[in-house]
Amino acid sequence: MTRQPAKVLEPVDVCRVLKHVETTRYPIRNRTIVLLSFKAGLRACEIGGLTWPMVLTSNRKIGPSINVHGQIAKQGRARSIPIHRDLKYALADLFEFQGKPRDGPVVCSERVQHMTARSIVNWFGTTYQQLQLDGCSSHSGRRTFITRSARMIHRTEDL
Repeated sequence: MTRQPAKVLEPVDVCRVLKHVETTRYPIRNRTIVLLSFKAGLRACEIGGLTWPMVLTSNRKIGPSINVHGQIAKQGRARSIPIHRDLKYALADLFEFQGKPRDGPVVCSERVQHMTARSIVNWFGTTYQQLQLDGCSSHSGRRTFITRSARMIHRTEDL
């Protein structure tokens, strides 16, 4: 049996996911998880491994980009990803909610530790199941992000 690639979500479905997470136990954290996946294209292991220094500037403000370190990236490939406006607001809310930490995980478990990649995968699986979004997985946000980015690349050709 071959595995099907993760489903690319339509904007209306992404809105449904975001609306749903507002009703969960940790809405600020969960909104950030969704936006890290759909607006930055991060993998589950990258969401779980993300730390505040990767997001903050030297004056402790949300920066213009996420600096994904090689330690959390697939095959150790570090990269910098521009932060979408919606994601920037979500990160700012989470930063404030967590008491403006200098270090530590962006996305915390109930025990204020990094969420594991498996926990992120399971969280997305449960969320998609609750919304009856068949064919979706933790990788759906990344696939959606990459697909949308590829469709918009023609806008940058003249720059």
